[in-house]
Amino acid sequence: MTLFDKYSSLFFSGFGYTIMASLIALIASLVLGTVFALLQLSKKKGWAMLGNGYVQFFRNVPLLIITLFFYLAVAKVIKMTGFAAGTIALSLYTSAFIAECVRAGILSVDNGQMEGALANGLSYGQAMRKIVLPQAFRIAIPSLGNQFINLVKNSSILAFVGGLDLMYQGNIVAANSFDTFTAYMIVGAFYLVLTLPLSYFMQYLEARTQENR
Repeated sequence: MTLFDKYSSLFFSGFGYTIMASLIALIASLVLGTVFALLQLSKKKGWAMLGNGYVQFFRNVPLLIITLFFYLAVAKVIKMTGFAAGTIALSLYTSAFIAECVRAGILSVDNGQMEGALANGLSYGQAMRKIVLPQAFRIAIPSLGNQFINLVKNSSILAFVGGLDLMYQGNIVAANSFDTFTAYMIVGAFYLVLTLPLSYFMQYLEARTQENR
């Protein structure tokens, strides 16, 4: 019996938790990143400072520190599992990088797009939502794709707080089997199963976007 056959239930359990954490963090970080990108570009100084402060803080603090803060400090006030602590930390950390991607995309859209929308009676919010942001996201697809792939790989941070993810289960298999090399090669293969299709999908989206311009 191979190592994979013997511990397949653990590997697939961790794989499921990794997918779940990645999906939750992807959606949350995309929403948060967009919000804070807009705050950074706000003409109101207070909002712009808030957006810049958020982005600079989470970009410059290691993900492990953020994760341990939620697991060791916040969990004393609000009860949460290692999975929840890791997923929240992953979402906040990644959102700072996504905010920069979205902000760059918005700045790449010609100012005339916003001016034309406002001249046609749209409010600033409507113009941003219907005219500017769709174009900004298309421009930012390559950099967003890189961040999404990094997010999946960074989900391994959950292993440090008992998040039951793929790396956590890999650690258990390695400790029980004493076959560390094989255990982590299997873990690496599972990550490839997630990241390679995502990479190709983002390349496909980028190509379709280029065709439609």
